[in-house]
Amino acid sequence: MWQSPHDDPECPYRNLLLRLMSTADLALLKPHLRKESLPLRTPLETANTPIEAVYFFETGIGSVVAKLRPEFDAEIRVIGFEGMTGSALIMGCDRSPHDCYIQVEAEVLGMDATPFAQALSDSPTLRLFLLHYVHYAHVQTSYTALANARLKLEARLARWLVMCDDRIAGDRLPVTHEFLSVMLGVRRPGVTVALQVLEGRGLIRSNRGEVIVRDRDGLISLADGSYGQPEAEYARLVGELASP
Repeated sequence: MWQSPHDDPECPYRNLLLRLMSTADLALLKPHLRKESLPLRTPLETANTPIEAVYFFETGIGSVVAKLRPEFDAEIRVIGFEGMTGSALIMGCDRSPHDCYIQVEAEVLGMDATPFAQALSDSPTLRLFLLHYVHYAHVQTSYTALANARLKLEARLARWLVMCDDRIAGDRLPVTHEFLSVMLGVRRPGVTVALQVLEGRGLIRSNRGEVIVRDRDGLISLADGSYGQPEAEYARLVGELASP
């Protein structure tokens, strides 16, 4: 759905929110942004704990994960270069009920929560712009719930792979069966069977530690309508960039 924009001397950010927000709002954030390289599993937010920083993704993927109890969890949202963490701060709360951590190693622009909250207070437009993103995030989460409730595992897996493909350059997704089981909220044997189904249809190739997308359109078709509408909401509410 999205194409990662090339570097631009006028706006050297790959994060779409930073590229699409007003010059005045970006000026409030820019002095506080710091580049960070974050490895797999780096925690970004811990459930029911005050949020210390927000992160605008340049590359890689973050996962928002809901948990009932240890080893009883599932991913409810993914974040890539189209987005950021800290949705609770945008809505006036200081913590989230969910964990958030790095799913695919990432380059991010981090910012402490205090100056971010100050920027939201100082600007008449920044919060409204970012609330459009938060609405999109809620739409994505609602479609995850719908897919989990009504679709077969292979359709859910197809949707998830396309969403990751949106956010990673190239067609190789660095994921393990164990990680997929957490993301989809199922046991590892179920993931193995679903990957075999997709591979048998020629949609992917599954290797140790990675999945290679071979037929993106086929994956979208298999996702049975669960992919596309949240992405269209992002374009409608936040904006979109022409392909470079």
